[in-house]
Amino acid sequence: MSRTFAHLSPIALDADSLARLTPLMQAEDLLQLLTHWVERGWLRALDKAFVTFLHELVPNVDPLVLLAAALTSHQLGHGHVCLDLFETLKAPDFALSLPPEGDAQSGVLLPSQLLESLEGAHWCKVLAGSPLVALAADESESARQCPLVLSGKRLYLRRYWTYERRIDTALRQRLAEHEPTPGDLSQRLDELFGSAKTSGAIDWQKLACALATRGAFSIVTGGPGTGKTTTVVRLLALLQAPAVEAGQPLRIRLAAPTGKAAARLTESISQQVQSLEVAEAVREKIPSEVTTVHRLLGSRPGTRHFRHHAGNRLPLDVLVVDEASMIDLEMMANLLDALPSHARLVLLGDKDQLASVEAGAVLGDLCRDAEAGWYSPQTRQWLESVSGESLQDAGLHEDTDGTHPLAQQVVMLRHSRRFGEGSGIGQLARRVNQQLPDEARHLLAARSHDDVYSLALKGEHDHALERLVLDGHGEGPHGYRHYLSVLRNQRPPAGAPLEHPGWLDWARAVLQAFDTFQLLCAVRKGPWGVEGLNLRITEALLKARLIDSDQQWYEGRPVLMTRNDYGLGLMNGDIGIALKLPERDGPNAGEPVLRVAFPRNDGRGGVRFVLPSRLNDVETVYAMTVHKSQGSEFAHTALILPDALNPVLTKELIYTGITRAKHWFTLIEPRAGVFEEAVQRKVKRLSGLMLELEEGAALRG
Repeated sequence: MSRTFAHLSPIALDADSLARLTPLMQAEDLLQLLTHWVERGWLRALDKAFVTFLHELVPNVDPLVLLAAALTSHQLGHGHVCLDLFETLKAPDFALSLPPEGDAQSGVLLPSQLLESLEGAHWCKVLAGSPLVALAADESESARQCPLVLSGKRLYLRRYWTYERRIDTALRQRLAEHEPTPGDLSQRLDELFGSAKTSGAIDWQKLACALATRGAFSIVTGGPGTGKTTTVVRLLALLQAPAVEAGQPLRIRLAAPTGKAAARLTESISQQVQSLEVAEAVREKIPSEVTTVHRLLGSRPGTRHFRHHAGNRLPLDVLVVDEASMIDLEMMANLLDALPSHARLVLLGDKDQLASVEAGAVLGDLCRDAEAGWYSPQTRQWLESVSGESLQDAGLHEDTDGTHPLAQQVVMLRHSRRFGEGSGIGQLARRVNQQLPDEARHLLAARSHDDVYSLALKGEHDHALERLVLDGHGEGPHGYRHYLSVLRNQRPPAGAPLEHPGWLDWARAVLQAFDTFQLLCAVRKGPWGVEGLNLRITEALLKARLIDSDQQWYEGRPVLMTRNDYGLGLMNGDIGIALKLPERDGPNAGEPVLRVAFPRNDGRGGVRFVLPSRLNDVETVYAMTVHKSQGSEFAHTALILPDALNPVLTKELIYTGITRAKHWFTLIEPRAGVFEEAVQRKVKRLSGLMLELEEGAALRG
């Protein structure tokens, strides 16, 4: 039998043959096999390039090390910080999301087939003995030069191991610090929230504010409508009031991961601050302007570095970060590095939403115990004494041995004011979140709520999809015809100069009308992905004469920024619409010229106009991915699933899509059963973040 895998890769091998062959495998054989995997989309070209680099670095490296390196790099592409060797061997296809459905019969040796012949302890031993791999406990200079790090059964790329350690160290330090609280904290809480009721629901917002006053780090998590923004505004008032009274007001900054999320928070906080019943001097010192995290840190274009870092800290005393579920491991490490040691950090976010598209699910990791509580007796007693609330019947677990240090600074808001018990959207989201696919299907099929709809397509060419996307559902939920009608019918009179206020009002009205509907996709490719559906919808709008062209730029084209452009003041995720406006100057003054209108994200309804020629990183956005929709809300949201199960289809993706809807939600299904299968799958992003924190707590205990 041949020693090389080059001749054997197209053959389906049995486990006994593989067990004999794997010890004989040469690095060159593996590299050729990886090339086959790249060709079929099972690995990225980047993964193969990384392995080739390692092979050049150490030519006689064991192929099992190269295989582990390839899979670790692959896992990063799927959002995992590390490769769990034993979990991967236990269920390779699930752990690696490989191979994509429909490719299993390709004739090429599958990753799962190759891994079947491996044994976890032996794999770890080979890795531990490689010059390319450092053990986690080894802090020598030579170990720091190794591109891979082995921590128990988890293998990391060096950079991501370092990020995780930086976060772990920063959080340990912050959790160990207890900030002094005002002596009259109970009174101040009652002034902001009212006295505790003798019976009724627990005021989790009040508890969140109380807990955040005593620590350098805290998290407030909760679903849509649970009052995260209300809570943080009152928290800022609670922190700022004593500082203002002492004549030393705090420097407070607010940030969010995307421009869209920053705009939403700016508008929401502006409204909340005005309604605060606090002294005017305190209200004036609570900021309402929210920036992006990149801009806060001082992004350096073309590099991974920022102007603010451990050697040049941010000039602030309190930092609040909204939509923290979208922050990846690298960004969180950079953020914590740049924070002054005395500053407080408050993270807001929905732990059940999709994590960042980049590696890591930091908020999800940190909020793992949020549902159960896990407060120590001391934390619980302190909370009850300062807030007047009783946690007796809250059903929370108790941390009696000190192994849940982070839980002492986390509060989960549990009452949604937007999606109450009578809300179909709220009930559907809860059933999806709890992984109850049959109950979720029953709610959709019963049609008992006027805010939840479903559409089962009868094949790829079912025009019911076009009818929904253009017209929505009757008089209530809109489709895209609505914003194009506003564009056409509310245009200022011909001949009105650009200085006429009507142009700004019109642009603002069109942008607001566009926000009344959005089609969301799970995937980018294929007939049910962003690319195929954007073309299909453009054709439908042209056929219905709602747009006058399907060329690159035409009036009414909605575009999504796909990269930050600091020169234009536009952020990744910003949505603009091409409009015809009169030319201001020159020989063509008064003639209609296309400009793209973007909201200014200033909370005051401002609009900026940009020439299309200046926009390099945009794409049409009749359809967008669920990931891109995070930080946004739409009056009517339609989520279209692909016709086959895909690795990205999970309950987190479905939940996030549903909760982008403010008033109406529609589920579009090309094939029955995919929804149920997706709800049963849960994102399990591998990292060691909480493990390290808990291990440290156990050692101290």
